[in-house]
Amino acid sequence: MASRISLKSKGKTSAKPSKGSEERSVAQSFKGWSTWALKKAKVITRYGFIPLVIIICMNSEPKP
Repeated sequence: MASRISLKSKGKTSAKPSKGSEERSVAQSFKGWSTWALKKAKVITRYGFIPLVIIICMNSEPKP
């Protein structure tokens, strides 16, 4: 089952959203995306560092 991101606020809604609730939803959205990006960067760094070092060492001039 695929997850969907909903930008609708929960609870009672008025015809015109206040500026504070809109700013909060933007802040929550930014917080969610930044958390997701940092988790992905952590995984990429963890599993990509040693292969990167190996590739750089294999392409360096003093060949073993």
